[in-house]
Amino acid sequence: MTNEKDSINKRFIYTAIIGSTLVMAVLAFSMLWASRKTVSTTDEAVSAVSSFYLEAMADQRARTINNLINNNFEHMDKALTVIRDEDIESQEELRNVIGKIKTVLSLNRFALVDEDNTVYTQYTTYSGGSRYDFLSSDKLSERVISTAYMYGSSKQLCLATPADGLEILGKPFKACFVQIDIKDISDLLLLEDQGNTYFALYTKNGGNLSDSGLGLVGAGENILEDSKDYISRDSWEKLSTDFEEGKEGSLTLVSDGIQETICYAPVPDTGWMMAVLIRESVIHEQFLEISDNNRRVSRMLIIVTLLSMVIFAAVLLLQSRRISRMRLETERENSRMFRSMANTDSMTGVRNKHAYSEYEKHLNNMIRSGELRNRLAVLVCDVNGLKHVNDTKGHAAGDQLIKDACSLICEHFVHGTVFRIGGDEFAVILQEKGYDTLDETLSSINREIEDNISRDRVVISIGHSVLNEEDRQIHDVFERADNLMYQRKKELKAMGAKTRE
Repeated sequence: MTNEKDSINKRFIYTAIIGSTLVMAVLAFSMLWASRKTVSTTDEAVSAVSSFYLEAMADQRARTINNLINNNFEHMDKALTVIRDEDIESQEELRNVIGKIKTVLSLNRFALVDEDNTVYTQYTTYSGGSRYDFLSSDKLSERVISTAYMYGSSKQLCLATPADGLEILGKPFKACFVQIDIKDISDLLLLEDQGNTYFALYTKNGGNLSDSGLGLVGAGENILEDSKDYISRDSWEKLSTDFEEGKEGSLTLVSDGIQETICYAPVPDTGWMMAVLIRESVIHEQFLEISDNNRRVSRMLIIVTLLSMVIFAAVLLLQSRRISRMRLETERENSRMFRSMANTDSMTGVRNKHAYSEYEKHLNNMIRSGELRNRLAVLVCDVNGLKHVNDTKGHAAGDQLIKDACSLICEHFVHGTVFRIGGDEFAVILQEKGYDTLDETLSSINREIEDNISRDRVVISIGHSVLNEEDRQIHDVFERADNLMYQRKKELKAMGAKTRE
């Protein structure tokens, strides 16, 4: 029996040695083959990755502009709602309201237009019939997106929406609109890429809107005219057709041995094309660096593996299970840590907007299943005067104001779950004991907040609402609390508290 065990052990050892040697030989051969193969396939990979990268970037930037447009339309709809609720008795009051809307909703060059095509801004009125094409019709029936060339060489994106039923000072108004400088849009899209990536905005006829260049296509030049000398006629006709019909595509230009790839994508509803370029030489250099690093790492791995198998084979066999358990525990710990980081606001340490969304989904499921019907309250908190502090004392003081506000909220609502859902906005969800002590806690924190007005300390506008039988989701409760928060903000302003204005 002993001899048989010894024989089995010897066979195991010989098998391990032979198997290890074969594995090392295969690894060495694979490394050499892979190194040579990497060199031959790098150029092919460069072209594929470049096109994929550029297509994704062009589409992403086009969607960024589209989101900007949609956000401005949403803000204009909110502005019209605010204006309808105002009791405006003079043009001066109208201008003041327009100025407040521009500040609160961040609408650049916001204006109203009456039925006579008179344009009303924060500072003046003027006739807009000859300036804006969308005013040519008697009534605006839908949203309008247009490009305007105004103020000398300045190019503007003009967004207009109907103002149905709006009447001010006895005169019907037909629209409101905003103008966005295209240069500001270009600045929004700039990336810190050490000059390796370029982008430009064009009209359907190839005209340059952003006054930026794309390699061989000069800055401010018409891409259709400038590319004629570098591509075939078929390619040029395809480019022209794509621009005219608003289709995605790509273009390869070659001049003096320099190859450049341009990808383009339409910006929805604008008649614009977003074009992006990156020189393939940049990607090629990055690929070569990655390949060299991989080869060096492969050699080191083979050497380390050989030494490890010769010296530590037995130890590795005995400890493999223990190492696996340790790795599993480490991965679990990392997973828990990453989940915690993903749900925590880095500035204040409370839960963030992502955590609020997840918690909201959980509560909505409980409402739908009937597990949650009452004994839940939602508080919406907004920090007063953050813009004033940022403007007068700097953003460091503004950050400290947010932290102080968070500390005040957490100090009073110790039995609630606190979330930072925006720059100066917090939400608190109260259940069980927090719900039972809601009125007492609110009275306590509001007394301190009102005292803080005269002491120039943190002031917070708080609105709250509770879950009732008619609510189908937490958002219903949040909306009521949000409206009450704005009412509270007006009350505090009347007491002398700073606001965003």
